[in-house]
Amino acid sequence: MANLIIDIGNTAVKASWSEGMTLGKTFRYQGERVRGFIRSLIEKEKPDVLVIASVYPVSEADEAVYRRECTHLMILDSAHPQLLTDAGLPAYLTYDRAASLFAARYLFKGRGCTVVDFGTTLTVDFTDAEGNYEGGNISLGCRTRFKALNRYSRALPLINTPDEPPLLGHSLDTSVTAGTVSGIMFEIEGYIGLHPENILVFTGGDAIYFAKRMKNSIFVVCNLVLMGLALIADEYVKKNS
Repeated sequence: MANLIIDIGNTAVKASWSEGMTLGKTFRYQGERVRGFIRSLIEKEKPDVLVIASVYPVSEADEAVYRRECTHLMILDSAHPQLLTDAGLPAYLTYDRAASLFAARYLFKGRGCTVVDFGTTLTVDFTDAEGNYEGGNISLGCRTRFKALNRYSRALPLINTPDEPPLLGHSLDTSVTAGTVSGIMFEIEGYIGLHPENILVFTGGDAIYFAKRMKNSIFVVCNLVLMGLALIADEYVKKNS
């Protein structure tokens, strides 16, 4: 596959080779040696288009290294907002959120979408039937909420995400569990109520966990961000071929 797409998130890096909208094997990395991880993927084959979307700015030194390892390089970070503005999106959006919206527009053309990403943060973004961005919100993700409760309150334990959370707690542990999981579910139900006509799209690490607990019809697309980045790479190829 000709293109390599990289999503550098808050806690992990995801990558995949792609051709058009077709994704190959997905790679995941958690650590500080991001440059080394990316270079390990292109040791045997240089990509035609290398897309690197990052929630933090990519350094000039790293950009120079990546540019030598591919035919075409696209850096998508806060210092490169042009693609966002060209697509009618606000420049403050991180490219992982933007990529999710690009993919949702492509998959559900002609329908408004509510895109919920369950990761380190919980993001909720809305588009109308014409694909126009209507705004979105950011709050803490599920694991981040558990960690915050433990860190900022001396009395509360650090809880792992339970397989079967109760609706109401009847102990200290289950009170934390129920409050966190049920709180997110009530939060999402409130957002659904803002645009009940929208297609509901869940993505991110906890997408399946929450989708199976909701009563609504939901499309779970676990690699929505990578699909959006693959679409960006494919559009670049078409424009420059």
